[in-house]
Amino acid sequence: MLRRTLVRTGGLTGGGVLAGSLWRGAAYAAARGSAGPYGPLRAPDADGVALPEGFTSRIVARSGRRVGGVLWHPAPDGGACFPAGDGWIYVSNSEVPLLGGASAIRFGPGGEVVDAYRILSGTDLNRAGGRTPWDTWLSCEEIFRGRVFECDPHGSRAAMPRLAMGRFRHEAAACDPERQVVYLTEDEPDGCFYRFRPVHWGDLTSGTLEVLCAGSGAGPVTWRRVPDPGASLEPTREQVAGAGRFRGGAGCHYADGVCFFTTKGDNRVWAYDAGNECLRVVYDAGAPPAGADDIAGTLWGDLYVTVDGGDMEIDLITPDRVVTPFLRISGHPRSEITGPAFSPRGDRLYFSSRRGARGEAAGTDGVTYEVTGPFRR
Repeated sequence: MLRRTLVRTGGLTGGGVLAGSLWRGAAYAAARGSAGPYGPLRAPDADGVALPEGFTSRIVARSGRRVGGVLWHPAPDGGACFPAGDGWIYVSNSEVPLLGGASAIRFGPGGEVVDAYRILSGTDLNRAGGRTPWDTWLSCEEIFRGRVFECDPHGSRAAMPRLAMGRFRHEAAACDPERQVVYLTEDEPDGCFYRFRPVHWGDLTSGTLEVLCAGSGAGPVTWRRVPDPGASLEPTREQVAGAGRFRGGAGCHYADGVCFFTTKGDNRVWAYDAGNECLRVVYDAGAPPAGADDIAGTLWGDLYVTVDGGDMEIDLITPDRVVTPFLRISGHPRSEITGPAFSPRGDRLYFSSRRGARGEAAGTDGVTYEVTGPFRR
């Protein structure tokens, strides 16, 4: 595993402790040789997935092959899980041009595949997104003047663009129900970090788009309104003087007063303390080719960060600052791990290898996995 660092610079608050129950303690902690709460990785299984003892993997979908009632899309990317009766649904974006969109797999109570179907079609390079507290999926276009689409994971209602959330190279979204805002990342070398304040919480059709402003990229921050979210004359990231700059905003996850987001250009995880309006770097995945990308969290407080390039891993960061690989995919050297998400009960982890073993840019060899085992809950 490449060098990983969990950064501590006095914490986000005056007391030296990062706000939120996800993290405890302060100071600087380097990646340890500890195998973490689940022990070391075993040898790869038949599908090339190395996991700790007690965990197993299976492939639930492959690009271009039928699953349920649909051909699974190429380049599977950002994803999330939703409750559905006595089962659950996993949704997945497709990062291909013009035909991107998103699909969903519905699982029964025992994990059996019950159905699969499209929930969004005809959109462009749907990279990541986020789940809302009212159980819809925000699918984000990673293109110039890209849009956010709000989708029904059951596929019963038509997906709708939410243009008030801005037109830019969208990556991920995370909802903060306490402050009633949606945080948004932007995949540009000099991208920004945004929040959208809807007029009515639960209705994303209208509201105010704001951009985070920070002098050095860390420490106290302020928010300023973006004058033209539609970017009709000027890109959103260039409209506000003093806007904070981030090297390729990627995954985004909110929990207990803290919004974590990754920047794949410098392989970091940032933490925005919403209550104190402060920003810090809390995790450094090391120099290229490592790349911190997508991020997911558990109710227990663990973070799962996908790391591409050198390793094809998902790293686990525990609340007591242990950083360790949770899984590794072998035989996919030109792919990326995408879409990590836990089932509603927290006992299954879903994710994809976007390009699969062949590593084709079109993503026609993409693979979507499920991991089961004794996750901490």
